[in-house]
Amino acid sequence: MSIEVVGVTKLYGNQKALDNISFKVNKPEIVGFLGPNGAGKSTMMKILTTYIHANEGTAKVNGYDVNNNVKQVQQSVGYLPEHNPLYLDMYVKEYLNFNASIYKIDKTRINEVIEQTGLTTESHKKIIQLSKGYRQRVGLANALLHNPDVLILDEPTTGLDPNQLIDIRNLIKSIGKTKTVFLSTHIMQEVEAICDRVIIINEGKIVADKKLQELRDEKEQIVIVEFDYRVEDAFLLKLPKVGKVVNTYDFVYEITFNTSEDMRSYVFDFAHDNQLKILQLNQKNASLESLFQDLTSN
Repeated sequence: MSIEVVGVTKLYGNQKALDNISFKVNKPEIVGFLGPNGAGKSTMMKILTTYIHANEGTAKVNGYDVNNNVKQVQQSVGYLPEHNPLYLDMYVKEYLNFNASIYKIDKTRINEVIEQTGLTTESHKKIIQLSKGYRQRVGLANALLHNPDVLILDEPTTGLDPNQLIDIRNLIKSIGKTKTVFLSTHIMQEVEAICDRVIIINEGKIVADKKLQELRDEKEQIVIVEFDYRVEDAFLLKLPKVGKVVNTYDFVYEITFNTSEDMRSYVFDFAHDNQLKILQLNQKNASLESLFQDLTSN
């Protein structure tokens, strides 16, 4: 068991940030810890990484208790906090070399993580010269330096542009093939794109714990499409198995289909037959969206 949390409660004064929560994470598995801002995600991650202690309950990482086996937990965990703490005046290799010295690990590991995280072309630069996407890669490289079994990532894609987002997602998915990855986010698309399983937390309590495949198997999906000009909803409603059409803004439409079959090809054919250009065509999990809204709306 990579992560085991039993009955954890955390108080800040009279405020319960976490309220008697329990869950387990296996290896290899990528688990999304999903919830609105202020739900308790970062607090849970700080407990798992030994930064703070819970008031009640127990938490273990790789079988080590976070209170009684602090050093062993820290050796087992790679942590990327929400606000990635980097020494901006240091060069990438210099920064990683500094941290390798702290971990007392072989310096050959530095080149390995630089290559693994796609930093080879940037490794000669100062961190202050890097884009946010590459700074996130430096943070991930640092988290991977000591080759931990568990990677804990707090909002790892916040503020990235679309290209950086895709790169970091692919990197996390690659890491998750051999390690346990536990990542917090409030963005459902991140869970959909990266994770095997989702745990939803709201007001300090776990309100759902589901495999993504379970949600994908539910017979509903939303296709998001942007055309080059406006289309009447009535025409889109003629597509097969359509339940609802919403024009969200400008020429962007969310089409809900009552089927688990991927309906993007039908939307593409519709555009072709009607001489429309498609500017974007994406799919999202209607079940995950609905579940999140139902469980976190106050």
